[in-house]
Amino acid sequence: MKNFIQERSLKVIDLFAGCGGLSLGFQNASFEILAAFDNWQPAINVYSKNFKHQVFNCDLSKENSNFYRFMDLSPDVIIGGPPCQDFSSAGKRNEDLGRGDLSIKFAEIVAKIKPKWFVMENVDRFTKSKKYVEFRQILKSSSYGLTEKILDASYYGVPQRRKRFFCIGEIGNQDQTLQPFLEANLDNKPMSIRDYLGNKLGIKNYYRHPRSYQRRAIFSIDEPSPTIRGVNRPIPKNYKQHPGDAALLTPDLRPLTTIERSYIQTFPDDFIFEGSKTDLEQMIANAVPVKLAEYVAKSILMYIRNFG
Repeated sequence: MKNFIQERSLKVIDLFAGCGGLSLGFQNASFEILAAFDNWQPAINVYSKNFKHQVFNCDLSKENSNFYRFMDLSPDVIIGGPPCQDFSSAGKRNEDLGRGDLSIKFAEIVAKIKPKWFVMENVDRFTKSKKYVEFRQILKSSSYGLTEKILDASYYGVPQRRKRFFCIGEIGNQDQTLQPFLEANLDNKPMSIRDYLGNKLGIKNYYRHPRSYQRRAIFSIDEPSPTIRGVNRPIPKNYKQHPGDAALLTPDLRPLTTIERSYIQTFPDDFIFEGSKTDLEQMIANAVPVKLAEYVAKSILMYIRNFG
């Protein structure tokens, strides 16, 4: 495997590409993305403007059990972040609404294609679901060793407190073999917005619409951003100061713009976002932070170079 790595990049397909956070992170780590798949056209449009490889409009819930289109690509790695709304604390938490089945479809595709590696990302609540038990059983039955870990993005090069579950599988190996490599280059403190962007935003504080007014809504760039969500509203005229707010409510206080929120997700300046504001806010919120994906990808390479 060491010679293999030196000869060529590992070839990847992304099954739930969205606008490309996971793909871009792996590409930045020198993996070769062969193709991507998604079935939300606004995200596909953005993805296609930023990558040279093809992205297919594909509803994986309707794929039959043969999975020929994936098998023909012969990937070394399958990556993906199945839609997580059915497990999310911001959603209805009903894993039987249908989208939770996509995590099972991901596992079935991996089990059929049998790539050397796979990487699946989801919200941390996924590990408390019945779908997770089924997902795990499919992959263990297919001889995958699983490294499972909840990662807080703020310790992995992302200026955002965003906890996500990662399951990384290597066929024919034991469980948790990658854990030391996921921890090898952790930051020693959470990354703040100022740490990552300096004074690029031109503000010291900003408004982030809370899930309820029992929570604070004014944050400082000298702390990590809270999790980027699809909701991005202006300050309500009747907003009452919360005791936990980082600053006083002033006339110049504002929410982050759509593009600024993409920076918090560690998309680069030259990444092209085109579409309606509503769609862009949602796809940015749904994305895997690029730097978090890149860290995971580099951890896999570090492992392979040492033990592959």
